[in-house]
Amino acid sequence: MWIAKNWEDYEVIDTSAGEKLERWGEYLLVRPDPQVIWKTPKEHPGWRERNAHYHRSQKGGGEWEFFDLPNTWQVHYKTLTFRLQPFQFKHTGLFPEQAVNWDWFGKKIAGAGRPVKVLNLFAYTGGATLAAAAAGAKVTHVDASKGMVTWAKENAMASGLKDAPIRWLVDDCVKFAEREIRRGNKYDAVIMDPPSYGRGPKGEVWKIEEKIHPLIQLCVQLLSEQPLFFLVNSYTTGLQPAVLSYMMNLELVPVYGGRVEAQEIGLPVSENGLVLPCGASGRWER
Repeated sequence: MWIAKNWEDYEVIDTSAGEKLERWGEYLLVRPDPQVIWKTPKEHPGWRERNAHYHRSQKGGGEWEFFDLPNTWQVHYKTLTFRLQPFQFKHTGLFPEQAVNWDWFGKKIAGAGRPVKVLNLFAYTGGATLAAAAAGAKVTHVDASKGMVTWAKENAMASGLKDAPIRWLVDDCVKFAEREIRRGNKYDAVIMDPPSYGRGPKGEVWKIEEKIHPLIQLCVQLLSEQPLFFLVNSYTTGLQPAVLSYMMNLELVPVYGGRVEAQEIGLPVSENGLVLPCGASGRWER
């Protein structure tokens, strides 16, 4: 498992009965987590002293209960700064487990010894975009949500990357990739973090189990002659690391050589030394 263990402003403090107690900067949040199927005594005082608690509804969805939490606040990861806020579906605007991937491809970009163009699809609030730009890459950031792209721009400004070579695009990721192929544009690296399920502006249904392999096939066509890496993330329990590995081996290795590795990604839990699983990532590199 790849573990995001270099955080100072974030930690999973404890886990029990379908929930996790987290520290985001100076604030404590309790949020549901489907992986936490065990039940242990909630002895840490943070369970009672939380600043906010997201309660899952039996009918689906849920709602926040606030005690003492600002509307927005910031956390830092190395040189990067992220604005957080609690919003729908329990999220805060950041997936901290992805830091383990930021560290991995950041080293590859910084050590490439040449200009690197990165395409980040389903780019959300820009964690991977900022990590790649901070390492020296020229990044194309694509997300279908105008609000998420605006949020990512704010994170870039807060991180001192206002003038970094980042192209911000509000667009359907698949349609954008198809147009880039027609234009003949190429990238040295691709990052994708597709949702498990979603609907497009015209009601198009996205199911990752049906769409992820065609998307990988599509994006392989966007790679330059000397690509650096290809990263696929999944939060769908049905897509095990072996599945990501198989698809990437099938599409990338015959064309570019290199090697594929796929693992679960996770976050350390302070109270008991366990690691909380947080999805899976597949990595191809030369």
